[in-house]
Amino acid sequence: MTSSTSPAPTSFLAQIRHMRDALPPSEQRLGDFILNFPGDLASYTASELAALVEVSNATVTRFVRRLGYDGYEAARRHAREERAEGSPLFLEPLREGAPEGSIEAHVQRAQQNIAATFGALDEAMVDAIAQAIVRARGVWFLGHRNNRNFASYLRWQLAQLLPRTQVIPGAGETLGEYVADLDADDVLVVFALRRSPGLSARFAEQAIAGGTRVLYVTDPRSRAPAGAQWVVRCHSSAPGPLDNHVALMLLCDLLATRVMAQAGAAGRQRLSRVEAAHDALAELRPER
Repeated sequence: MTSSTSPAPTSFLAQIRHMRDALPPSEQRLGDFILNFPGDLASYTASELAALVEVSNATVTRFVRRLGYDGYEAARRHAREERAEGSPLFLEPLREGAPEGSIEAHVQRAQQNIAATFGALDEAMVDAIAQAIVRARGVWFLGHRNNRNFASYLRWQLAQLLPRTQVIPGAGETLGEYVADLDADDVLVVFALRRSPGLSARFAEQAIAGGTRVLYVTDPRSRAPAGAQWVVRCHSSAPGPLDNHVALMLLCDLLATRVMAQAGAAGRQRLSRVEAAHDALAELRPER
């Protein structure tokens, strides 16, 4: 059975790995090349790829059809889709000494990401988010994979100012256990940038249905759940295959600063109590 896009709801590379040992030697060589440099399939024509691997055009045709595609272009479309979704395997690593890997190139890209991200924000929106967070009964933070780090970081900043903040789910827990806890008095902050599991969006939709206000932080390409009160799209492109999260960290800093301003005297009093506890416990004193 063939398809004009992908033969099965699985990754392009997973299909090659699954069939690799059963392939003829020339096709194994082609498969190994693609597994090591999958971005080349998205970039090159069939003839160019055949020349790179030193196989015939017919070998390339047999290979993609064995995977279940109608032809090379269908396989290349699938590879392009996976590259767009953010897999670093589909992005070419920078060569040592390449100008794209210089300090200046990274700084310039970070500045571009900041400009693109914050150019879509306005002061009123940021203040509305901060005000909602301060007034919420509880503030919940969610992020899967690398997004968990950003959720934890923003929660750590705000926990010094607000009494009821939590990153979910906890160890050994599932998100379903939290659906009943969320209501219209809460704010849910979701980080769902690049290759975030769909579970984050589904949980946000459940929270929205229950009346919870949701701040959904994602990337320019990903879908945001309908009904999210605020959607912020952070740009994270980089000179190399790994993401540049400078704009996202700046967003966290901005939100924490605005929340502190909105929290007023109550926030500063809590911060003072936290600092007094640090002193009493000698938690932050270096050992002498």
